[in-house]
Formats: sequence, structure tokens, C-alpha cells
Amino acid sequence: MYQQVLDPIAGSLGLTSIFAALPLIALFVLLGAVRMKAWMASLIALAIAIGVAVFVYPMPVGQALLAGAEGAAFGFFPILWIVINAIWIYNITVATGHFDVLRRSMSRVSDDMRIQGVIVAFCFGALLEALAGFGTPVAITSVMLIALGFKPIKAATVALVANTAPVAFGALGVPITTLATVTGLPEGDLGAMAGRQTPLLAVFVPIALVFLIDGKRGVRQTLPATLVCGISFALAQFVTSNYISIPLTDIVAALVSVAATLLFLRVWQPAGRYVEAASDESIDARQPVAAGGVPADGGTHATDLGAGDVDEYARRDTGKRDTPGEVFKAYAPYLIIIAVFVVAQIPAIKAALAAVTVKFDWPGLHIVSAGGKESTLPVFTFNWLGAAGTLLVIAGLITIPVVGIRPGPAFRAYLATYRQLATAILTVMAVLALANVMNASGQTATLGAWMAGAGAAFALLSPILGWIGVAVTGSDTSSNSLFGALQVAAADKAGLSDTLMAAANSSGGVLGKMISPQNLAIAAAAVGIGGREGDLFRKVFWWSIGFLVLMCVLVYLQSTPVLSWMVP
Repeated sequence: MYQQVLDPIAGSLGLTSIFAALPLIALFVLLGAVRMKAWMASLIALAIAIGVAVFVYPMPVGQALLAGAEGAAFGFFPILWIVINAIWIYNITVATGHFDVLRRSMSRVSDDMRIQGVIVAFCFGALLEALAGFGTPVAITSVMLIALGFKPIKAATVALVANTAPVAFGALGVPITTLATVTGLPEGDLGAMAGRQTPLLAVFVPIALVFLIDGKRGVRQTLPATLVCGISFALAQFVTSNYISIPLTDIVAALVSVAATLLFLRVWQPAGRYVEAASDESIDARQPVAAGGVPADGGTHATDLGAGDVDEYARRDTGKRDTPGEVFKAYAPYLIIIAVFVVAQIPAIKAALAAVTVKFDWPGLHIVSAGGKESTLPVFTFNWLGAAGTLLVIAGLITIPVVGIRPGPAFRAYLATYRQLATAILTVMAVLALANVMNASGQTATLGAWMAGAGAAFALLSPILGWIGVAVTGSDTSSNSLFGALQVAAADKAGLSDTLMAAANSSGGVLGKMISPQNLAIAAAAVGIGGREGDLFRKVFWWSIGFLVLMCVLVYLQSTPVLSWMVP
């Protein structure tokens, strides 16, 4: 049995934190600066984490290796189990040709790819986050953006940045429920507090997505639509989390946002139209010809095209008239996914799915926390029937006859999906092994305890703690489980609101999602650019930092008389 020691270096949290941070520093430097492939960077960081656990912390080698094994298993189930099956459903649409039908249909909703990107990545992604979470939105929306003609690197970047504001209430409010469990605070108060923080992000995220797609000109031309989208989402998220239902928060917000945006587009359209310029990187076959120059961002504006060129592009993109049946089949996989997840939340069905869940202690792994309590880290939950990945298998099996693909090709597509995701599977399993070793040995808790000693200034640092937790684990739920109680203890010690600090862990954590190596690997694999996770990391890192600074300032002001009226 291993009992965690948080300050093994001279009894100092500060000195020990230097060593505890080494695996994370190595991982992000190898990804961002060295540009090493994610699977290699993750394995090196994992080796460093094990070395720190054994040689700095008094963790036996066997316990460290077992912790890593448990983390790797968790990386495959439930995380990769979701991603693999989500990508399989997408691959079925490619095999049947409904990939292109979906693109043509979406272009009729709006022929501006900036608007399409916001609707798919932000609104539909929020709905998927609400129903499933755990990487599902990034996996599905990134490939949908590919279907719409986005270049792979841009599709993945947009999907990652979009997966922020909804995360605190994702998977039917599980992060908030978990936070309430570990802190002992009322779930209603925590949900209300998070609902007074993350909506601010929601206002700006659609604007940020357009900037990623088309730069400043795009922001100017689409600002009315992005404001309608972001503000409607923010208001719905605030009202639902504070007065209606925490589990339904993102579902309501996503539906209200997409409805408001589509209604607004009936009376208003952007001044210019944006389409992606074809390139060798893109797997999309469209080849629009620009009479004027192609902007530096790699896109093409309708205002840059001659009249004949615009007509030619429109003819290629939307000229084919798909039958209503074909359009239905193109949307059917995603409608089926939503329907399956909604049905799975009916209390009787949810209970039946959970009835076969198996929980067991990971063989040979025995950990006691620094406070002397038996750790729950070695407990592995195998909810094989109720897991989101299994629900996606069910959705895929229903999809097969609906879209008209034979079982043989569908099965071959499933096998091909594993080959496609081979490096992503290795990366995610290595990253979760790294996270589990850091958590089990006490490295993550050391970093948290050191930051919690900041006194009143902890209000400024509290979201950063959640950000670190999600960057390591890839999950806001896991981060809340890891740091929730620590946030409350630090708040009591510094005379701060425990509800505010606990909620800040969840709200700050959502901004670590886009830089989590787990999510980077999922996004890269989904769009077919495995090995370029470092490129994605560099593209999203400063967005993560910028939004985190905004959240830190907001939480700090909420801890002072300036905005303390916002704390329930």
C-alpha cells in the first residue's frame, strides 16, 4: 500500500512542485516547441512521471506501473470507446456518399462557411457535449466540418476551441454533480455559480471561431449573427442552470442558440460570402477558381470572385439537387445519435443500462491519500452497456439500414476506423496513464496544494487549478473530482466563498479542454492529420490562455465587492 506524501522534497510544497510539474512541462514543450508527434511526447512524459513518482515521491515501482496501467485502460474505455465509434459512424457516411449530401444541404442553410462553422462546431457541438461529453463533440463536429469543406487543420482547430463554454454542464451536468459530491456543497448553488461564469465565454466563442476561419474581416461581416448565437446561448445557459435544470442546461442552450441563429439568418445575411480554398491538405475535392487573389487565411471570398467564377463555384457546390430521402439519410446518423442518447436518459432505461455496471478495485493497486483516507483512484468502473461509446455502437447499428449500407462494408469500415486511429489510441492511452500516475503518486495534488497557499490571491489562481486538471486528464469531471475539495479547503483558509472557488474549478477547467493532449489526439485523428498534434497545440494554446485570463479576472472580481453580488 502506498500513502501519498505531498512534500517529499525537504518538506516543501514549493520545491516539490518543481518536480511535480516536470511531466507536464515536458509534454507541452515536446508538443509545442519540439513539434514531436503526440504519441512519442506522451510516452516520454509518462516515463518522466513514473520517474518522478518513484525517485522523488516514495511510490513503489510496482504501484506506479499499476497506476499507469489503470489509466491506460481508462483511456481506452470509456474515452476511446466513444471516439472510435463516433468516427465509425462518420466513416459510414463517407462510404455511402452522404458525406457530400450533408455538405450540400448545409450550404443551403447558409452558403457562408463561417456561419456553417459556428452552427456545427458551437451549437451542434454543445448539444453533443450535453448528451455525451468525453471527446464526442470534437470527434463528430471536426469531421462534419470536413464534410462542409474545411481544411483538416482548420476543422480540428475550430472544433477544439468551440468545445469550451458547454463543458462545465456537459454529459447532463455530470461535472457539477461530481463537484457537489466531492465538496459537500449544494448542487444547485454550484450549478448556479457556474451558470454565472461560463455564459460570458459563450458570448465570445462564436466570434473567436469566425476569427479562426476568416480573420478580422470575417468577424466584421458576421458579427450580428455571431452575437445572436453567443448571446442567446449565454442567456439560455444562465436561465436554465439557475432556475430550471442543471442536467438540461446545455441541451436547452444549444437548441435555443441554433433556433435563434437560423431565424436571424432568415432576415439577415453577411455582406460577403466565405468559402475554403482547396489545397493539398484538404480531403475535399472542390476546386473553386478565384478571379481575385486568395486571402492569406487560405479562404476565398465571394467578393474576390468574378461573377462567372461565383456561378461556377455555386454550380459545383450546390448544383446537384438531392432528393428529400437522400438529405434525410445524410442527417439521419446525427439525429439517431441524439435520439439514442435522449432515450438512454429516461429514468427506467437509464437504470436498466446501469444495472449491469461492474465496479472493481484495480488488481494490486492500493493507495491512501495524504490525509490517511483510502483513495478511490484504484476503483475502475466498467459501465459497458450504459457507456456513451456503447450507445454510439447502438446508434451505428441503427444507422446501417437507414442509410442503406450492407453489413459487410459497414464492418470493414469499423475495422478501418481502428487502423485510422492507431496512433491516437496509443496517444490517449499514454496521456491517461500519465494523468493517473500523477494523480496516484500525489504530483497533481502537490501542485494544487502549493497553489492553494496563495491566500486571498487564490481567487485569481483558482480557475488555473481547474485548467491544469483538465489539461492533464482531458475531463472537467475528473478535474472537479481531483481538485474540488482542495478548492473548498483553500477558500475556507483564505476567507473566500467556497461555492465561488469550487465553481471556478469547473469554469476554469473548460479552458484546458482544447490543449489536453487527449483531445488534441482525438481531433487530429478525426480529420486525418495524426502526428500533427503539435501544430494543433500551437494554434489553440493562446486561445486557451486568453480565455483563461478572462475567467481568472471574472472570478477575482466575483470575490470582491465589485461582483460579489453574483455569488448565490
